[in-house]
Amino acid sequence: MPKKILAVDDERHIVRLVQVNLERAGYEVVTAFDGKEALEKVESEKPDLVVLDVMMPYMDGFEVLQTLRKNQATRDLPIIMLTAKAQDADVFRGWQNGVDCYLTKPFNPMELISFVKRIFAGNDDDPDGKRIKID
Repeated sequence: MPKKILAVDDERHIVRLVQVNLERAGYEVVTAFDGKEALEKVESEKPDLVVLDVMMPYMDGFEVLQTLRKNQATRDLPIIMLTAKAQDADVFRGWQNGVDCYLTKPFNPMELISFVKRIFAGNDDDPDGKRIKID
């Protein structure tokens, strides 16, 4: 059974790009287009990983991340931030809130797939065993 990934971004073309590439790599992909919908989909779909944008309506990606990390059932859910927010303060905020990988736009879809595979394999180079940053 393939791993299920939730792709969340308010830009539909980005969601589609992520979805098509992850599906080609053998993953099942569900989508959401804002932070509130992302939380609903995490609850209903039980994804194995979330690819999450920061700048979205209703609830931004940092708020989604914080909500997921505070919930016992989702606190260990792997999350990749995929965002145009590339300032050091934004990256640091992601790490502070427990993101597993911080990937900035524009991005190479093959790089995203590589990090998804690494997270699922538990084969990261980071000393604490899971947090990685790409920019």
